[in-house]
Amino acid sequence: MSEVILLTREGYEKIVAEHEELVSIKRREVAERIKEALSYGDISENAEYDAAKNEQAELEERINKLENMMPKAKIIDELESPNDIVSVGAKVTVREIESDEEMKLTIVGSAEADPFEGRISNESRVGEALLGKTVHQIAEVTIPDGSIVHYEILAIG
Repeated sequence: MSEVILLTREGYEKIVAEHEELVSIKRREVAERIKEALSYGDISENAEYDAAKNEQAELEERINKLENMMPKAKIIDELESPNDIVSVGAKVTVREIESDEEMKLTIVGSAEADPFEGRISNESRVGEALLGKTVHQIAEVTIPDGSIVHYEILAIG
């Protein structure tokens, strides 16, 4: 069985939109750059041609990756997530006990994780520790240096 990729509806729609843009717009732009570079003549010392071919390879790799992701996607309906337990798709407010810092996090699948935006993977250390917890419970996370960080769950939803 193929690997399931957990995505929120928003995450899935971003992937579909990116795929459409890459296939319908970017692919044509890169092809035009290659055609233009070829018009300069000898391709053995043509930096524009080399750059355009490299861009084309990266573009096709990204398109292929998106095309492989879409059929494996399992969309998590955030509205159907239980409001009393942390699960994938949940928005969680936590307090790091040691620093007294509050954070708002959204638990998402690894494909759309972006820690700088507060979107943490269910497979990350913090994500795994939070899953299944309820309000006022403490999640313990062992960080790479071996110390333990404690997060109190303040709110879910």
